[in-house]
Amino acid sequence: MAKITVENTEITVIHINDEDYLCLTDMLKAKDGEFFITDWLRNRNTLEYIGIWEKVYNPTFNYGEFATIKNQSGLNSFKISVKEFVERTNAISLQAKAGRYGGTYAHKDIAFEFAMWISPEFKIYIVKEFQRLKAEEQSQLGWSAKRELAKINYRIHTDAIKQNLIPPELTPAQKSFVYADEADILNVAMFGLTAVEWRMANPDLKGNIRDYATINQLICLSNMENLNKIAIHQMQVLENIEDRKLLKE
Repeated sequence: MAKITVENTEITVIHINDEDYLCLTDMLKAKDGEFFITDWLRNRNTLEYIGIWEKVYNPTFNYGEFATIKNQSGLNSFKISVKEFVERTNAISLQAKAGRYGGTYAHKDIAFEFAMWISPEFKIYIVKEFQRLKAEEQSQLGWSAKRELAKINYRIHTDAIKQNLIPPELTPAQKSFVYADEADILNVAMFGLTAVEWRMANPDLKGNIRDYATINQLICLSNMENLNKIAIHQMQVLENIEDRKLLKE
């Protein structure tokens, strides 16, 4: 759940089946004068647009019921709620939700058309604000992905050190020095400084040097760590060969 603000009106955005839905009930607060969602839904142009959208995106849409509803749309007495429309047609473009974040929600494609009923200016600004929200979410997603990649790479590296480079007789304190030295070899190669040097240069930042690496830097680190593992494995193979030669001699 997220919020966007358009012309001093706060609008809720939720995810339903990995799709974005905007709250039409919130959007109505920006409309001057008395106006109801049912007024918009009873309009023939509205129904035609929703019907085409459902045809494209909803294979279980009930066209028979929809045709009956659309044929009644020209009558003055015609009126239908979102809940009834969804129940009769199995529509996915609209949702009537109860509870804490209750209200009428519409898929973003439909919500932007609804915004025109508020005003053309409102539609332009809501599209702009929604795009800003999506860009912000993508930025946060990229940051999270980078952090996870950094953690995975570091785990791969430390496990390789533990399995291949640390003698079992070392104390925990001594082992920590081995971890730090081996990790800093890659840090210096990639960033030009050790983890301690980075912390001294960036006292206000949380996390470690790899948390602030770019995706490209993390990929290169991963490749270097893989090469390190390969080198260790090759050394073990060569040592085994030497051991066998000595036994034969």
